[in-house]
Amino acid sequence: MTPTERLARLVMWMAALFTVVFLMTPLVVAVAASFGSSAVFTLPPPDWSLRWYQRLAVVRGLLPALLTSLEVAAFSTAMALAIGTLCAIALVRGRFPGRESIATFLVSPLMLPGLVVGIAMLQGFKAMGLREAYSSLLIAHVVITLPYVVRTVLGSLTLFDFSLLDAARTLGCNYPTALLRVLVPALGPAFLTSSMFAFLASMDNYPISIFFTDAWTKTLPIQMLQYVEENPDPTIAAISTGLVLLAILTLVIGDRLVGLRKLADF
Repeated sequence: MTPTERLARLVMWMAALFTVVFLMTPLVVAVAASFGSSAVFTLPPPDWSLRWYQRLAVVRGLLPALLTSLEVAAFSTAMALAIGTLCAIALVRGRFPGRESIATFLVSPLMLPGLVVGIAMLQGFKAMGLREAYSSLLIAHVVITLPYVVRTVLGSLTLFDFSLLDAARTLGCNYPTALLRVLVPALGPAFLTSSMFAFLASMDNYPISIFFTDAWTKTLPIQMLQYVEENPDPTIAAISTGLVLLAILTLVIGDRLVGLRKLADF
């Protein structure tokens, strides 16, 4: 290895280390503050305590918002998984003009600022006469979770040998049965990966959800923002720590079922 290559590798590792520290520092600060006894954000805390986690049980509106977020995330992920898989199959198997443009359009919500997407959908829903908060929120979350499914499943389908479906049909399976017994198991890792990212994206979404909530239908991020405005204490750090644990738990489950290295391939 030449001195130039050594210097380039050193610079690369230093940049990677700086990026990791830059991204992880806010998480560490939030977790540390959630275990402090002070009523203000103080680091290091004067004493360690679980008072802010105990307070979660009495925070007004927190449990309904959490249940709403979990429900919307679960339903939107399931709907995005079904729609996204069908779209990915059509893009891989179909022979029609504009396939690349359609594929780009399906992942375009990831390329646009969330506020822009939220305002556009708000105007579109109003034009269609859709004013019910929960339905609008659910459709909006399907839109923002669909790109994760389409992009992941599309990448997996490009590696799938569709002649296996023909082989299964020659062995007596009808087409739906061949899909269930051959295609679905092969796409299992892609389904799991896309579902994980879609679920977490729905749970953490704020810039789009804010346009489709009302006094009776609030997601957890919206409720967290309202709480910060009314009571800026470390309880919000405890809630944030719970969301971090949710992400870690999701990764652990994915690692157990598929493996992080295989998940990273998608």
